[in-house]
Amino acid sequence: MIELVSHDRCITCQACVSACPENVFDKREHAPPVIARPDDCQTCFLCELYCPVDALYVSPLADAHETVDEQQLIESGLLGSFARAMGWKRAIPGGTENDLTYRMFEDGRVST
Repeated sequence: MIELVSHDRCITCQACVSACPENVFDKREHAPPVIARPDDCQTCFLCELYCPVDALYVSPLADAHETVDEQQLIESGLLGSFARAMGWKRAIPGGTENDLTYRMFEDGRVST
């Protein structure tokens, strides 16, 4: 579930508003968007993927909207972590150069 829009990092590009299939955010003129309908979040991570400045945090574990500590998220590297894990850089999908899932075949966990 979406937990945070960082007002310090957000550049008000509204990419998260456009990317969200559930209309969770309300767009604001010259200001970061508001998480207006957090219970509608489907934890699809599209907002986090499309944010070019890692200003969003989506919790993969939360079932309800929670208050999070932005500084703690920054220190732990969680802001934008999903996008990085998926190989996206600056809201642009990357290649599979860091995808190590092929190793499942090497160690016998998955057979072909």
